[in-house]
Amino acid sequence: MIYVNMLFGFPGGPEMLLIAFVVLLLFGGKKLPELMKGLGKGIREFNNAKANIESEVKESMKEIDDKEYKSNR
Repeated sequence: MIYVNMLFGFPGGPEMLLIAFVVLLLFGGKKLPELMKGLGKGIREFNNAKANIESEVKESMKEIDDKEYKSNR
């Protein structure tokens, strides 16, 4: 059971170092900043889209609650 957890668990310190080393070998030192910049931009866009969806859902829920409140008066 411990081996299954090791295979499918979250990577720890040694695993992260190995992944970082492989990425450095694949992309090189000069391409790495560009890669991280693109990754950061993608994460930022994802978070912005998530925030927009959350605000739209909250706004819709508020409108529904307002309509129910007005109809029950």
